[in-house]
Amino acid sequence: MQSQALDPLDLKLLQALQLDGRAPFNRIADVLGVSDQTVARRFRRLRSVLHLRVLGMTDESRLGRSTWLLRLSCTPDTAEQLANALALRPDTSYVGVISGGTEVMCAMKPATRQARDELLLDRLQRTPRVTSVSAHCLLHRFYGGPLGWLSKINALSPDERAALSPPPVDPGTDPVVLEATDEALLAALARDGRASLTELQGSTGLSESAVRRRLDRLRSTGILYLNVQFDHEHFGNDVIAMHWFTVVPAALADVGRALASHPEVRFAAATTGRANVVAATLHPGTGDLCTYLSDKIGALEGVNSVETALTLREVKQLAYEPGR
Repeated sequence: MQSQALDPLDLKLLQALQLDGRAPFNRIADVLGVSDQTVARRFRRLRSVLHLRVLGMTDESRLGRSTWLLRLSCTPDTAEQLANALALRPDTSYVGVISGGTEVMCAMKPATRQARDELLLDRLQRTPRVTSVSAHCLLHRFYGGPLGWLSKINALSPDERAALSPPPVDPGTDPVVLEATDEALLAALARDGRASLTELQGSTGLSESAVRRRLDRLRSTGILYLNVQFDHEHFGNDVIAMHWFTVVPAALADVGRALASHPEVRFAAATTGRANVVAATLHPGTGDLCTYLSDKIGALEGVNSVETALTLREVKQLAYEPGR
């Protein structure tokens, strides 16, 4: 992976944070063979250069909830305003302006069926200059979530990856019911995934030992995972593309696994709708995107068609930061 102004240690630190966003600096330093101060200094620099943030995210499927991908067609003068309004909502995890500024794509995680219906059936339908609303329920994630794109940059050696990886998740089979203190803890981590136990104690009113126990439980069951938000341009990826595939049902799993293995893919999932697979990819330029479509996508058996659109602006990746 080519990067701009990032050296091998920067890349190792980024991948270490993707593996375990709450890993202490001293543990990262010990594995990478540098000092704690070096890791802390590099982290501060990456926050400035890449707008790096480590954020706590919730796996909605573990709570018996669904994630929806929305495609909102609108007039060009409405797209930015609509995208910003959606980005402000706490139940959206991604918002982008695509298709020449006439479409907004949004990932929505409604906490209840009522919240979903209010947005899909009422509010968006009455929004001026929104010409169509297409909603797709995410059925299965092939790549994304805890598996961020930084997992693919191969900066760490196998031994370093093993030393920095957190314990495996044991999700179980039944949905988990959260308590109010769990919700408060998750909300605090959504603002800062590396918040200290003392800070989390202040946000929840729990003792430090109780915070630690609940944090361990949320992570071990897969409800909570840590993800990394950063600017992709510093890796030379100036082109962000969205793809909607029409795949024959028998090939759905094979196509999904193939997409997950592509270095270009940062997200891939099976969804409802005429296009039953969606993927997001990163490329240095439009020529690289063309080559990807012809050589890699064209070689996948079972793909009947693909629609591709460029993302003009990512309004919200994991968290909304106005003015970025």
